[in-house]
Amino acid sequence: MSVSAPKHFWRAIAVCAALLFAYATVLKKLGHDWWTDENYSHGLLIPFVIGYILWTNRERLKQEPARPSLIWGSAAILCALFALWAGTAGAELYTQRLSLVLMLAGIAVYFWGVPQLRLIWVPLILLALAIPVPALILNQIAFPLQIFTSKCAVWSMRLFGISVLRQGNVIELLPRGSLETKKLEVVEACSGIRSLMTLITLSVVFAYVTFPQHDTPRPGGPISRWWKDFGVWRSLMLVLAAVPIAILANALRVSGTGVLAHYYGTGVADGFFHSFSGWVIYISSALLLFAAAWLIDRFAPSSGTLSTIRVNEKSLEETAPAVAATTVIQAEEAK
Repeated sequence: MSVSAPKHFWRAIAVCAALLFAYATVLKKLGHDWWTDENYSHGLLIPFVIGYILWTNRERLKQEPARPSLIWGSAAILCALFALWAGTAGAELYTQRLSLVLMLAGIAVYFWGVPQLRLIWVPLILLALAIPVPALILNQIAFPLQIFTSKCAVWSMRLFGISVLRQGNVIELLPRGSLETKKLEVVEACSGIRSLMTLITLSVVFAYVTFPQHDTPRPGGPISRWWKDFGVWRSLMLVLAAVPIAILANALRVSGTGVLAHYYGTGVADGFFHSFSGWVIYISSALLLFAAAWLIDRFAPSSGTLSTIRVNEKSLEETAPAVAATTVIQAEEAK
């Protein structure tokens, strides 16, 4: 044991040094984007969240028997290196960063096997979600959200009897007491893309932390157990619910800003209310996400009912021979 521990220690040091050497530039630029890009500022917390998840699962990671897969692990590592080279040659940061996620997965499979990968898939997903999406893809998502948010704002303002005109993502209105119209532009930052990215990440963490545990293993193979597991479906529904919650909450924020701009001037769109409303809406979105989890849990199968069924099945198996013997005796007596 005294020889094995230093051996594993130096192996870990060598692997970490190789990763830093290969991905130093990628990690530096990723940290810079987390610090400067407000759409992905939540990425600064991701390393701490991943560290917490790994620390709380350290006993499970130790107890899981290691089944190294040299073939699949080596294949994943080679694919990651190729993606890193291709991303560097093509100046595509997203490919370089995704190769880091694939590299970490390949290292886990190479040294410990697929079962260990099953225990760290949530940290890998969180790391992938913290990687900034290319601007080309981001614009394809952000601009439709800008149009949708603008339409919701115009609809809400007309409910209050406010005359308003929309041209794309620009809203033109006449503030009360003003002699000239003012324009409110729903820019990319107000499209909801920022709260969408953050809320999806929060939904993944929340689904993982509140994942229902089972006292007894479920029958069937791994795929069958995954397909029948209520916790898996609950997690998927929470992540999917985060999308409409974030979009509708941001639309409500912009709608309120438009109504207030009519009564108090367009200064509310850039002042304290604009920043404060962002925090209020995000907290409200998180509460709505928790409420969705509570609602989904109302339909969860009762563990007590399942335990009762298992006990009844066991009792039936134990009493079946006695019942059969009694039936045979009664038949003989009837004859």
